[in-house]
Amino acid sequence: MKHSPKANGFRDAWAAELTSVRTGQPARVAGWVHRRRDHGGLIFIDLRDRSGLVQLVFHPESAGDAHAVAHDLRSEDVITVSGTVVARDPKDFNPKLATGEIELNVEAIELLADSETPPFQIDDDGPVDENLRLRYRALDIRRTPMQEALALRHRVVQTMRGVLDEQDFLEIETPFLTRSTPEGARDFLVPTRTAGNREPGQFYALPQSPQLFKQLLMIGGIERYYQIVRCFRDEDSRADRLPEFTQLDIEMAFVTEDDVMGLLESVFTAVFDGERFDVPAAPWPRVSWAEAMRRWGSDRPDRRFGIELHDLSAAVASSEFQVFSGALAAASGAVLGVNAGQCELPRSELDALTELAKQHGAKGLVWAFVQEDGTLRSPIAKFLSEAEIAAIKQTLSAQTGDVLFIVADALATARQVLGALRLEFARRFELVPAGSHDLHWVVEFPMFAQDKETGEWAAEHHPFTAPTGDLSDPGSLLSRSYDLVLDGSEIGGGSIRIHRQEIQKRVFEIIGLEAEEAQKRFGFLLDALKYGAPPHGGIAMGIDRLVSILAGRDNIREVIAFPKAVSGADPLTGAPAPVDDLQLRDLGLRLRSG
Repeated sequence: MKHSPKANGFRDAWAAELTSVRTGQPARVAGWVHRRRDHGGLIFIDLRDRSGLVQLVFHPESAGDAHAVAHDLRSEDVITVSGTVVARDPKDFNPKLATGEIELNVEAIELLADSETPPFQIDDDGPVDENLRLRYRALDIRRTPMQEALALRHRVVQTMRGVLDEQDFLEIETPFLTRSTPEGARDFLVPTRTAGNREPGQFYALPQSPQLFKQLLMIGGIERYYQIVRCFRDEDSRADRLPEFTQLDIEMAFVTEDDVMGLLESVFTAVFDGERFDVPAAPWPRVSWAEAMRRWGSDRPDRRFGIELHDLSAAVASSEFQVFSGALAAASGAVLGVNAGQCELPRSELDALTELAKQHGAKGLVWAFVQEDGTLRSPIAKFLSEAEIAAIKQTLSAQTGDVLFIVADALATARQVLGALRLEFARRFELVPAGSHDLHWVVEFPMFAQDKETGEWAAEHHPFTAPTGDLSDPGSLLSRSYDLVLDGSEIGGGSIRIHRQEIQKRVFEIIGLEAEEAQKRFGFLLDALKYGAPPHGGIAMGIDRLVSILAGRDNIREVIAFPKAVSGADPLTGAPAPVDDLQLRDLGLRLRSG
């Protein structure tokens, strides 16, 4: 803690302030009973506040009524005590505590609030069922891991604000109640009763991001904007994604990609340095989307271990093995493989890996072990010629004892499957060196993706990203976008924006948004673009993901004060919950059964 609390009737010091320098001095502290130990006369209590722990001691001969009160205390009771700081016997020092050389000899106590027995132990950092923790989140927040995570989150945000303030950014809030716009995920809709004196059946939407508002701020001449903002997307939860999340949102005028990426590197460098998180020094390398997909099968690759994808299409181009020849005969088919190195895998694990491949879209998975005589031990070995086996081994740099995995499918599917498998190999075989971290930018993403069935185009990032190339050929266009990847997690993403109205209209046309509909949905942006929009760009950084990585947690719910469960429900408040008929009637809504 930076400063002592202002003295009042509850306390004049933080618990962790009471070190040996205070020996002999009076002190009053307040907090929760962390642990209680009764030694048949002497009573010891570990008192906890946000700063840490201090040991209280109650002597029956000197504590008087306080000793009787202490006798009845239970864990998590709230108390205030006063007494004298005394030195512990050196043999009783606790080196794990800042207050381990002293104790507070209590002379007076007041029970401020008693506690029922908690549903889980607060003084134990062991595992507790997550739904139980979320249901009793106020109690969970008392535990050391959550206290540390929330303090870390605070420091990270304060560091970000400090760097941006030094670089002349203004922190500006944007609306939470806005209109529904297509940005890649479902909107959360908010019905309204009387907005604008309109008829019932009108809806706000919660923002998936402040994208359009920050562009308007650039057109408005703010030039350098940021905010720590809550965003909302109606999509399934994962360990690193929840329906509501927090990001650092930034936009800058008169900039190029290099300017935005350089700013982000300065922000993150300050965060990493402040938390002593050892990462390579900026500037961080840039990898094209095409290279990332080709080498690692992911647009957010974990590059801390060496397994890479290789194209075996040429090696098996003449193969009579139907799985290979069938894939290569398709317009977008390919045969890709990885060398997982030397390891023994029983059939049960090979079957589990095959099932994982199927979960990611593959029809199957080919495995092969390289034997001492150079042959392959594999269910498909008999279908391959010696020349094909030699070419596969050469392409994958295979040595005796290596296990190879091959997928024959559409190129995108094969990459996705092997990209997922290489992460599974890293987990199973502990391939990531302890304490290693990797940071890199992924750039030059495709501008559009085409639906194979309908032929329709959709923006790969969002439709306000500036394209590069010929607008008459959507499939060839790249976008001026960039993602920052830390240890296989995307922690930031952004782009240079479209600042000319005619280009924005053309992009809307490509994604099938007719002029009338575009004006209806985005007229406020299109109209603003008429009046001299500066070239501008920005980025958003996921604070939840970043803090979870810094804290060494596998789940972002571990670094959020009040998160939703995996289901999207809130065990604490019971949300989402029904509303009464009167509320629905005011909104002009009626629930349909069945």
